[in-house]
Amino acid sequence: MEGDIQPYLKRRLRRADLSAVADIRRSLREMLREWGVPGQADIAELLTSELVANALVHTDDGAVVTAEIAEGPDGFPKGRLRVEVRDFMARRPTLRAAAHADDTSGRGLQLVHTLSDAWGVRAHGVGKAVWFELNGGPA
Repeated sequence: MEGDIQPYLKRRLRRADLSAVADIRRSLREMLREWGVPGQADIAELLTSELVANALVHTDDGAVVTAEIAEGPDGFPKGRLRVEVRDFMARRPTLRAAAHADDTSGRGLQLVHTLSDAWGVRAHGVGKAVWFELNGGPA
């Protein structure tokens, strides 16, 4: 049914397990093969990597990653992709001004802000969820 969101990916990540970033990218790539939007799929991998790394580096616990695709018109699978990374710390991330060329961090949320069609942070239970959306159909 149009507008229904079906979860295609859900993973629980252990605290500070940075090897999980590559695993999530690989799983997301597999899921997005069915999406059929190659340019957006590359952006989705990049943004997901940034959010997962942020959650694992800047919090004291693990994280939960979900990725969902809403069906497009007539059930066509090129609808909106939503990726959400939940962690267990209430502290909200802040969007920094553009990083300097020599900085080794601080670009993650700036990338999400610039490349996604929508993004945000919402409180949940004992933590927060940082999410982004990419549209799959023609702009």
